Amino acid sequence: MALTEKQTYFFKNEEIAKKWYLVDAKDKTLGRIASQVASILRGKHKPSFTPNADIGDFVIIINAEKVKLTGKRPELKEYFHYTGYPGGAKFESFKDLIKTKPEKVVMHAVKGMIPHNRLGRRLIQKLKVYAGPNHPHQAQQPESLDIK
Repeated sequence: MALTEKQTYFFKNEEIAKKWYLVDAKDKTLGRIASQVASILRGKHKPSFTPNADIGDFVIIINAEKVKLTGKRPELKEYFHYTGYPGGAKFESFKDLIKTKPEKVVMHAVKGMIPHNRLGRRLIQKLKVYAGPNHPHQAQQPESLDIK
């Protein structure tokens, strides 16, 4: 089918080839990793990018416990959660969270950079984060992705 100037082609889920990427977060800056991973999850690296469609790829992040922040940020950064009850404000520092749940730190950073709607909830499911160097996704044959 030949496309004319007035026709817009919408991709179907079966037509989109999903790839798997592996990112090593060791000694990398959290924000740089998060922004580039969010772009891949969204599919912005593909020429067929459509803002309202899920055409992005899967991303595996390993060594989340070795991610770094610059300057005084490791001491000052806090994560806020409100339980919904009066006086239910909960604060957790980056230093404590990176020791106990390093996956949550990386997931929180990437989640803030994708759309906050139904599409974003579907995109975040394609992100797999692991604290150590091992992951159970060898069968998908992930490509190594270098983040500067």
